[in-house]
Amino acid sequence: MNYPPRQSLFEHLLSQNPIWRLSKKAFSLNRFLVLCFSLGLLYSFSAQARDEILAPSGEPFSYAWLKGHAKFLAEQAYQSQQAELPESLQALDWDEYQQIQYNRESALWREDELAFRTELFHLGLYFEKPVQVYELDEGVVTRIEYSPSMFDYGKSEIDSEELPPDLGFAGFRMQFQNDWKRDFISFLGASYFRAVGEEMQYGLSARGLAVDTALPKPEEFPMFTHFWLQKPQKGSQSVTVFALLDSPSVTGAYRFEIKPGDVLMTRVDAAIYPRAEIKRLGIAPLTSMYMVGENSRRANWDWRPEIHDSDGLFMHTGSDEWIWRPLINPRELRFNSFSDENPKGFGLMQRDRDFDHYQDDGVFYDLRPSLWIEPLNDWGKGAVQLVEIPTLDETFDNIVAFWNPEQTVKAGQELLYSYKMYWGSKPPTQAKLARVVDTFTGIGGVIGKKRTYYSKRFVIDFSGGRLSMLAQNAEVEAVIKRSDGRVEITSARPQDAIDGYRMMFDLVPSDNSTKPIDLRAYLAVNGKPISETWVYQWTPPPQDERELHNAGHLK
Repeated sequence: MNYPPRQSLFEHLLSQNPIWRLSKKAFSLNRFLVLCFSLGLLYSFSAQARDEILAPSGEPFSYAWLKGHAKFLAEQAYQSQQAELPESLQALDWDEYQQIQYNRESALWREDELAFRTELFHLGLYFEKPVQVYELDEGVVTRIEYSPSMFDYGKSEIDSEELPPDLGFAGFRMQFQNDWKRDFISFLGASYFRAVGEEMQYGLSARGLAVDTALPKPEEFPMFTHFWLQKPQKGSQSVTVFALLDSPSVTGAYRFEIKPGDVLMTRVDAAIYPRAEIKRLGIAPLTSMYMVGENSRRANWDWRPEIHDSDGLFMHTGSDEWIWRPLINPRELRFNSFSDENPKGFGLMQRDRDFDHYQDDGVFYDLRPSLWIEPLNDWGKGAVQLVEIPTLDETFDNIVAFWNPEQTVKAGQELLYSYKMYWGSKPPTQAKLARVVDTFTGIGGVIGKKRTYYSKRFVIDFSGGRLSMLAQNAEVEAVIKRSDGRVEITSARPQDAIDGYRMMFDLVPSDNSTKPIDLRAYLAVNGKPISETWVYQWTPPPQDERELHNAGHLK
């Protein structure tokens, strides 16, 4: 259990005791020894009481209490949840860890004829920090005690009799009445969690909080240390989970209201209490993978045409602009920040849902869910920030997106954020605007003439919205803005295959520059946008690569 430091608790107890008001000079040595003995007992009782606060059997629980407790913890020094796992659990590889399965007969609420059940994850492998899990039933909290009998250890060669009786859990997952075998949401590792829509296919992950992502120092990963699972009422189609978050820099109280469906909806209320100043705080962080796609083929040695959980960052700004930013697998870490005030939404999408584009019948990238974040209160000024990390392996999550508040985050603050999360293949969109369905890139220039490696061709396909309603003689304009270089060979023409329009242009950097170039483009009729805004960042290749390609030595 994560107790406050002894000195802080000592001072806290004194401050709550009338003896604190007495002058130290009033004590004789005997009285001082008696006081120390009394305080020792108080400390012992308080430690026990603190354990009961986190598991107050027979006592009421509320989100207001959880926020107060998180605030109290933020005023204490951080103490790690790291535990010394038995060597047999530390030595597990991935396949061996997967052998440890929860016994479905032990599932929480299995005998209650409810629409939900809960199963627990075993500690081991990467999951070394135990979390405490409680059932919450009409305000009464009951701690879920670990027992080896809850698990089938399969071929992992784990001797369950040698495991500590108070081992704890790594996390949990839930099933809904439409499918008792597959989970619809799981919480496992740090503050990570994942959910599914109607496709019942996991993909990208969410986190409770991100701290100092993509800074020149190690990232901090806050952890959900305690969970309270609200027992649903009979007939209820939603379930509520409370969580306590803790890390060296911050604590937090979270409430998740989860409703499965074709698009799974989760309402999140988060109260965040910094222990220290945080340079880059990430609200509603999303984590995904992008290795190979139609516009980014740097790691294109696999037989599958595309490999990614998400293919773009989608944003609905406070000024009512809809923005699509295709993802890439960069040569080096890339960080983009999109300033905004009171954003209306953002998310990582998997728009391309054509199996033929992936040809993966094992992990089904075409079925991976998108995740959309919809703020429910004013988030003020800040930015949606996107981090793209180079990867040569699809098992590495290399994409992160989150909201970063503009105001400096300092110790002692209370930061309140509420938002909805939509998981599935049908996230919110703007029906009146055409949307980007494809982004292709290649070498610019004209076929049959000498083509240079520093000229980049961009092809963006738009579909939907009001494009199908345009007159045949409508003058559709490609509006393109760039931060550097010049744009050539621009066109916007009908694309019957997608019942939409294709924008095409070449970008030539100025003076053979290699600095990143920011692009914005959209379709317009009579000067008014008829599509969402496509944004991109392209970094021209180094001079030596251009020379090799132009000499015919590099494809």
